[in-house]
Amino acid sequence: MITSTQNKQVKNWRKLHSKKFREKEGLFLIEGWHLIEEALRSDWTVVELICTEDLELPPTWKHMKTYQVTNQVLNHIAQTESPQGMIAVVKQRNSTVENTNKLLLLDRVQDPGNVGTIIRSALAFDFDGVILGEGSADLFNEKVIRSTQGAIFHLPIIRANAEELVTRLKSENYSVYATALDEEATPVQTCKPSKPYVLIVGNEGEGVGDTLLELADDNIYIPISNQSESLNVAVATSIALYQFSNDT
Repeated sequence: MITSTQNKQVKNWRKLHSKKFREKEGLFLIEGWHLIEEALRSDWTVVELICTEDLELPPTWKHMKTYQVTNQVLNHIAQTESPQGMIAVVKQRNSTVENTNKLLLLDRVQDPGNVGTIIRSALAFDFDGVILGEGSADLFNEKVIRSTQGAIFHLPIIRANAEELVTRLKSENYSVYATALDEEATPVQTCKPSKPYVLIVGNEGEGVGDTLLELADDNIYIPISNQSESLNVAVATSIALYQFSNDT
């Protein structure tokens, strides 16, 4: 049982809250029953469990490498206000988005909650993969992971230079659609996407960058009431994903 927050292993777990250390070690943390169950149901590698002494683990978990810690130590490692008595260390992995029909690309979407919610919606609407363009929130940020509600473990997600990747996808006969902030674009409900395709959504304040808009075969927008200035990017993306999934 680990009882001290000054324990070397505890300090290393805490360092995984840092993007730099996560990338160095190729690891990240998840918290709670649901996320750990989703990770174990997937083909991701759960390296070890950290749990309080009084926690009864399911029989299928008992083969795993487990560290018992005090509540104080667990709270010291956890990021949530009310941790459920367990944390897991998971190995990062490199996914691919080859041989796909429906891809979603995030151009500089910076809010972790938005990124996680968008990934969750992409899985819900049967997209084949998500691409995080440079400038988007880190995939293994704790808020991103929690907002995905486990979708991170069931959908290929890669990080890439958006302009280079879109240029390559166009050369491979992908159609490219980008959300735009003006009404000169095509209303999303009248767009008839042609597979394979990539749908691009943009930064919370600036939208999709000009270069990506120019690379797109069609720019789309979501008509909204004149009384409303704009939609949250995660909400707008979910609407577009739903519309595209119905049209293909």
